[in-house]
Amino acid sequence: MTTILVNCAHGSEDPERATLPFIVANVAASADQEAIVFLTVEGVRLATKGYADGIHKEGFQPVKEVIQAFLASGGQIWACAACTKPRGIGLGDLIEGAQIRTAANLVECLASGATAINVT
Repeated sequence: MTTILVNCAHGSEDPERATLPFIVANVAASADQEAIVFLTVEGVRLATKGYADGIHKEGFQPVKEVIQAFLASGGQIWACAACTKPRGIGLGDLIEGAQIRTAANLVECLASGATAINVT
């Protein structure tokens, strides 16, 4: 099985760029591929409770719904530890299914053969 790793660096400041990585990753997860969305910069806020609730780009499903579908398909959400720390985001702030992961975790995933995709 291939691991598909999709980066997302945007949140409410750019709803389209916040949505697209989850759409791509959701397609991978729905096709029985291991799929991870690695959230960086402002994207880490998508892993926090309530943040995605009001984010919606016309023409797309609301971000909250895309994230829920992704998690229901077995997808994983990794929030960058280096990005969560300065934003005051801790484990208690995360939605169910999200994790805080380090650069070492990312490198290990990539070194194990994951395919990285940046759709934004």
